[in-house]
Amino acid sequence: MSSFIIEGGHRLSGSIVPQGAKNEALEVISAVLLTTEEVVITNVPEILDIKNLISLLEMMGVRVNRLAKGEYSFKAEKLNTEFIESPEFVRMCSSLRGSVMVAGPLLARLGHVWFPKPGGDKIGRRRVDTHISGLMALGAELDYDSGRRAYRLRLPEGKHLTGKYMLLDEASVTGTANILLASCLAEGKTVIYNAACEPYIQQLCRLLTAMGAKIEGIGSNLLTVTGVSSLHGATHKILPDMIEVGSFIGMAAMCQSSLTIKDTSYDNLGIIPESFRRLGIKVEQKGDDIFVPEQESYIIDSFLDGSIMTIADAPWPGLTPDLLSVILVVATQCRGSVLIHQKMFESRLFFVDRLIDMGAQIILCDPHRAVVIGHDHKFQLRSGRMLSPDIRAGIALLLAAMSAKGTSEIGNIEQIDRGYEDIENRLNNLGARIIRKG
Repeated sequence: MSSFIIEGGHRLSGSIVPQGAKNEALEVISAVLLTTEEVVITNVPEILDIKNLISLLEMMGVRVNRLAKGEYSFKAEKLNTEFIESPEFVRMCSSLRGSVMVAGPLLARLGHVWFPKPGGDKIGRRRVDTHISGLMALGAELDYDSGRRAYRLRLPEGKHLTGKYMLLDEASVTGTANILLASCLAEGKTVIYNAACEPYIQQLCRLLTAMGAKIEGIGSNLLTVTGVSSLHGATHKILPDMIEVGSFIGMAAMCQSSLTIKDTSYDNLGIIPESFRRLGIKVEQKGDDIFVPEQESYIIDSFLDGSIMTIADAPWPGLTPDLLSVILVVATQCRGSVLIHQKMFESRLFFVDRLIDMGAQIILCDPHRAVVIGHDHKFQLRSGRMLSPDIRAGIALLLAAMSAKGTSEIGNIEQIDRGYEDIENRLNNLGARIIRKG
């Protein structure tokens, strides 16, 4: 198990470019399974989760060529159905969260697919009901194989996917994406109400449209898909990763440093800049860049009636839950108090015990809520030894260690590698002191 050794307390300066968006990449790369023609995707983040998905596609028979850094061509002309039917396929999918995205395309392409319970972060239960009920609404039948510990979705003999009106039980991003992917090749019209409408879903819709799909309502929570008989090749560029953008804003504040974040696709960041402004951080838009100036103090807002500020996650255009860990860490060094409410995952706040050990003042009310009393940079966090429990908590702990007094060690950094590309070298170029060990 590898670890980071972090010498804290160093100011940062300069500029950094965010990588391509991990969550979008998982969706659009899976879409290549819908056509036998070549699909070229650029700005692909070369992180562990994406590399694992690409390896899975190659084993499924997809021809993959790395044209340049972050630029790949995919051609799913002939799929390896023997592997797709094998226990090895089920095992690999169960260890990779992003593998859920191949279910919709494979069902549309082959008429059957294994659907194991996915792996990934240890942040609590992650339901797949929306995926399965949506694919069943399109005509798939479901059974469970206790030997493989996986669901089996298949179309009845002689039947095809058929469009249908559906009201999703939750605005699941990956659930919406899976249903979209399958419905593009379904017969008739599919109406998806309460659909997720994140920029990454919009991007998936744009790629599918470029491939010949017919989709109406892009950007809204009501999507209408008119099925087509086949899709063709296309070229697509992935957006910058909004989670990295938010992480870098928080990093500048934790280290009381000025920082420029380049090429952020600012119009697709939604409420993220404003959420950091609520913590007293100046976030200045300069074209498509963000400049975070150095500040001596960051004062947390309160509501108009004087009550304590609450920052909570919500479906888009609300705040993404993936940034709450970073926001919580940043709040420990601001002036004032804030309630962090993580609604979606019941285990994502448990990493605050490590922050308390470092000297942060945090009251964990329950698995979903924590009150943070900021130090206003008057008390520097202590260094410590810790493990990264998931991607987002991992980067939050890294930011804490960068601001702490002394040398810290973070283990299990493979979790961080899953979501952040070459992170130690990129941060060291700004003035951080991070060494990878193991």
